[in-house]
Formats: sequence, structure tokens, C-alpha cells
Amino acid sequence: MKKRVPKFNSEEEERQFWVTHDATEYFDWKKAKRLMLPKLKPSVKTISLRLPESMLEELKFLAHKKDVPYQSLLKMLLSERIQQELKTN
Repeated sequence: MKKRVPKFNSEEEERQFWVTHDATEYFDWKKAKRLMLPKLKPSVKTISLRLPESMLEELKFLAHKKDVPYQSLLKMLLSERIQQELKTN
């Protein structure tokens, strides 16, 4: 039998609770169901990235061929490579 999750008076109180408690003691993850939230936008952070000019030009060329903004293409390529690396490690 799993522990009962307490009632919280605020989101901050709940946040502090989960920082110090293990969710596996409260939830049976084998019974969890996948939930899709299509309208939820991921948090983004702006970064500064230095690239060789030739690489940036090639990226823009590829993006133009695919008819997508080069920043979007860069995110897609990074995402694919990150997933690839995570699978091999």
C-alpha cells in the first residue's frame, strides 16, 4: 500500500514537499498512463552560440532547401543527435 499524498495549502508548499520526498512511495508508476498535452509549450532559454561562418551558411542553405527557418532546423538536428547519443549510452 502506497502512502497518502498530503493536502497542500500552496504550490510552494507542495514543491518543498516533493524536494524532500520520493514519489515512488506515493504512486504506483506501473499503473500510470501516458498523457499528451499538445498545447503545452516547452520552456525555452535564449543562448548565444558561436559558429564558424561557413557552418552557419551551410545551415542556412539546408534550411532554405527544407523551407524552414535555420534556427528551427538547428533545433531539429540537435534534438535528433541528442536522442541518438542517449540511446547509445
